Amino acid sequence: LALNPWDVVLCISGTIISCENAIVVVVIFYTPAFRAPMFLLIGSLATADLLAGLGLILHFAFVYFIPSEAVSLLTVGLLVTSFTASVCSLLTITIDRYLSLYNALTYYSERTVTRTYIMLILTWGASICYGLLPVMGWNCLKEPSSCSIVKPLTKRHLLILSVSFLAVFAAMLQLYVQICRIVCRHAQQIAVQRHLLASSHYVTTRKGIATLAVILGTFASCWLPFAVYGLLGDSSSPALYTYVTLLPATYNSMLNPVIYAFRNQEIQKVLWAVCCGCFSSTLPFRSRSPSDV
Repeated sequence: LALNPWDVVLCISGTIISCENAIVVVVIFYTPAFRAPMFLLIGSLATADLLAGLGLILHFAFVYFIPSEAVSLLTVGLLVTSFTASVCSLLTITIDRYLSLYNALTYYSERTVTRTYIMLILTWGASICYGLLPVMGWNCLKEPSSCSIVKPLTKRHLLILSVSFLAVFAAMLQLYVQICRIVCRHAQQIAVQRHLLASSHYVTTRKGIATLAVILGTFASCWLPFAVYGLLGDSSSPALYTYVTLLPATYNSMLNPVIYAFRNQEIQKVLWAVCCGCFSSTLPFRSRSPSDV
């Protein structure tokens, strides 16, 4: 096959994604202090994005060096599983943030840990089921007319994935609106109790809203074009449009470590300790709520 520059760009993106998220996975896995629910969810997100990066690299390698229909189905299945798990992990993090604010008094309990494991099981169970569909026969290799904009996925399969994404986005939007209301109410109550000026309340509220806007805006700008095009396009659509909408979707996995992991002060402490050569897995940490992540 002639080398497609878009495939090269996707492979490079996969390499960057893999390196970033590998750091997050290693830090969380080898630090006993990071066993709180919020870090488990961040670890799930980083694992999904790591697999997505590896999937992009493997897909490039197998397409150009070891062309095989069976292997192509496996790599596409891995990409579907990892990207689905990444999107679902973002939803679980949003749910965890909302519950940490809505049920602040009962958040730090065994019930929260149990709920976190249930969300992780549902996330990865659904993602693996989605990813196994092409391998189990739901593909368009024998019927090219049923192909979607992403071969060998069928139009119906991609339709389900796109609708699922839009449902996740709607749920996240609703949850972040509720989070924004709770943050504004809490900031106002704190300002009243501590007799702070109205400007302090305004600054705190604006900072919280700006953070939520960055999180939701990044997610929407990365995934919304591909989801909409997945609903409208078909196998006869130009491949250029697929690459133009798919590439921003991969950038979401590149930005997730920055938004959800590297901004966290506890993870920053471990990274600085590793860079300074004084890493200790027993470093003390101050427990923080997911709203600070």
